[in-house]
Amino acid sequence: MIKAEVLVDNSAWGKKITNRSELFNRILKNLPKKYRFKNKKTIVTVLLSNNLKIKQLNKIFRKKNKPTDILSFPINKKVNNKIFYLGDIIISYEFMNKPKKINIIEFKEKVTKIFIHGFLHLMGYNHKKNKDFEKMNKEEIKLFNLVKNKI
Repeated sequence: MIKAEVLVDNSAWGKKITNRSELFNRILKNLPKKYRFKNKKTIVTVLLSNNLKIKQLNKIFRKKNKPTDILSFPINKKVNNKIFYLGDIIISYEFMNKPKKINIIEFKEKVTKIFIHGFLHLMGYNHKKNKDFEKMNKEEIKLFNLVKNKI
């Protein structure tokens, strides 16, 4: 069973998503079986942040001095015999809230899409080469279509 531990360091997220943990756990619950870690307790941490924080992390870990929409940090490590830690995902509110007049439904869909993107990075997908981009993009679209009506 996979579960998201959701942390928030930017209060603006509360304007668009009040049930943050519920949203991310609903997404995970509705993914195909191969992504649900049925026989082991698996955790992914989601930090809902802002451009300033994500820019700092991007500079430290990727040597890019600019904000981005999402960062993913795969850990893939046993915490103990019962818990497997998949990794961390950080999402920037400012990137998700473009345009500023985006409605709540569109905002949740955008967050869902970017979360799936970050989750796939934790699962080993990347988009460094064109063939990898195509493979990852195809999987993102498939997963989003599976969960979009359940968010």
